[in-house]
Amino acid sequence: MTTIDALAAADRDEWLPLWHAYIRFYESTVADEVTDSTFRRLVAGDGLHGAIARDETGAAIGFVNWLTHTATWTTTTYCYLEDLFVAPEARGSGTGRALISHVERWAREQGCAKVYWLTAETNTTARALYDRVAERTGFIHYEIGL
Repeated sequence: MTTIDALAAADRDEWLPLWHAYIRFYESTVADEVTDSTFRRLVAGDGLHGAIARDETGAAIGFVNWLTHTATWTTTTYCYLEDLFVAPEARGSGTGRALISHVERWAREQGCAKVYWLTAETNTTARALYDRVAERTGFIHYEIGL
């Protein structure tokens, strides 16, 4: 059975390999100082929130990170699920769904208007789950790197 808990400082050694695998999955790199800062902010709850998933043996098998922001189409906030990763050997176990549900419950408790996220078009495994638990909006993501 998967358990999910708020990310704590003691989780760093187990979170870090999952984080690195997540970054590699998206064929990207993140500087060590950014990783360090991200972990500190997740643990501190400094605008970012994180949770870690563990299997029945207590081994870390996934994580989720999220934040909230104000919005012009609501008087409350939106919850942006920024990062979600499940170790390949744990995929199909319900961990991804449990991590999304964890964020959804948290967002409801906070009075958020919605939870939303992005993924790569080619991420077919994750998209199969996302199509079951959420509505695909049809929006296309654009960005300008600064």
